[in-house]
Amino acid sequence: MSIWWSLHLRREAASVPLARRLLIGTMETAGVDPEISYDLSVALSEACANAVEHGGNPCPGASEAYRVTAYLDGEKCRIEVSDSGSGFTRATQDLRPARTDAEHGRGLCLIRELADHVHIGARPGRGGTVVSFDKILKWKKDPSLLTA
Repeated sequence: MSIWWSLHLRREAASVPLARRLLIGTMETAGVDPEISYDLSVALSEACANAVEHGGNPCPGASEAYRVTAYLDGEKCRIEVSDSGSGFTRATQDLRPARTDAEHGRGLCLIRELADHVHIGARPGRGGTVVSFDKILKWKKDPSLLTA
């Protein structure tokens, strides 16, 4: 089975649960194991929260939106969150865990723990950042759920 969708969302906190619910609903419908769905939904929430907080373009009139794309293809799910912010530098990608008493700074580390593969890079030709991650899927044990 192959499913993909893409959302163009405003950089507002209210957009984060919308993306998360769509991902969970898609994976539930496809028959993905709930633990895998949960891990990916938390990782997606972190990536979206980063886009909302850091993904703005300092140029007047620039887009105040970000894009989420999810691909469920065969045994793998790939998620991409792209924004139009100033982007990451190489130094930013060398992530160190946040202090235990810090209120921010854990999102990308959490994504790396929950996904099998993570890539953080510049958006080709447009500026901004793309956070992409994927995970090998596991399926629900009850095959009747897939035929409903």
